Amino acid sequence: MNEATHNLIIQGPDAQESIAQSLSMLTGARAVQPLGPHAFRLRHAHQRQAVLDVCRGWRIDHAYVPTTTRLDDHKLLAIDMDSTLITVECIDELADFAGVKAQVSEVTQAAMRGEIDFGESLKRRVALLEGLPVETLERVYDERVQLSPGAESLIARFKELGIRTLLVSGGFTFFVDRLKERLGFDDARSNELEVRDGKLTGQVLGEVFDAKAKAAALEESCAAIGATSAQAIVIGDGANDLAMMTAAGVSIAYRAKPIVKQQATYSLDHVGLDGALNLFP
Repeated sequence: MNEATHNLIIQGPDAQESIAQSLSMLTGARAVQPLGPHAFRLRHAHQRQAVLDVCRGWRIDHAYVPTTTRLDDHKLLAIDMDSTLITVECIDELADFAGVKAQVSEVTQAAMRGEIDFGESLKRRVALLEGLPVETLERVYDERVQLSPGAESLIARFKELGIRTLLVSGGFTFFVDRLKERLGFDDARSNELEVRDGKLTGQVLGEVFDAKAKAAALEESCAAIGATSAQAIVIGDGANDLAMMTAAGVSIAYRAKPIVKQQATYSLDHVGLDGALNLFP
């Protein structure tokens, strides 16, 4: 990349003015702009290996962002739900109530790492929930589901700019629909659990909403507003998000698996979701 046309964004619990100034000297940045108590933009910074070393030594996320990149140049935000917008995997929490959390969590993690096909993994996990009372879904939402730090600020800012928001999940409509209403998402897509006689049947209704379906939802949402996928920002954490992240103009790995961080445009490991806002002037 042409380093002179990039800004270096550093942010995290340990990001301080002194560190920003040291990195500014190291990278030959023209100026240091505070973005918050623990976030800084180093304008027109050169790439240096030592930057990575410093940030690894502290709790600091860093990203080289083109100086021409602006948030309002984008038309769509698509974000994953489980372990991204919220802090938990809903299916694992349901499994906890069913007494099979260890078995389900093991499959969940393997799928997120890309070791197991998502569609097959979901069917295997949902099958273990057969017979679970439907009231358990409400208990999980009320007792276990928490928004990731910065989630509300992130969505509010995109809505303020008139950027369309899409919540996509390999999880379930029960949770997705409630979060859609709570945060004001424009659209949401996910899987629907089959319920019979007040209990889960261990089946998903219709086709599994998988990685391919997420990417298709992104394309459809962009087309509906006359935008291209290059004008989309996608945030995710697992292998099931890679297809839509690859299609987007900007992809952000949020506290993600290594396979996702390797392919994402930027990664956030130490700050909240609203740290994504600091990447764009």
